[in-house]
Amino acid sequence: MSADDEAVVDARGERCPLPVIRLARVVAERPGVRVVTVLATDPAAAHDIPAWCRMRGHRFVEARAEAGHAAYVVEVVRPSTPAGAP
Repeated sequence: MSADDEAVVDARGERCPLPVIRLARVVAERPGVRVVTVLATDPAAAHDIPAWCRMRGHRFVEARAEAGHAAYVVEVVRPSTPAGAP
């Protein structure tokens, strides 16, 4: 995986719904991104990010505690292009 495939959203100190809004923006604006890690201090992110993944068809990989915040890892699922399509 290259650096273009991964993104980090630093939403520490931001309250709901900003961590999810920023996650959605990265997914929409970077068509090549495959994994997004959201750093957040808002406890609501523990529910909001997995729910957003379910609603949008992405894969919630993990949540892990880090020093003073949590890291939420999302695998971005893009529709596959059929063979021979332009």
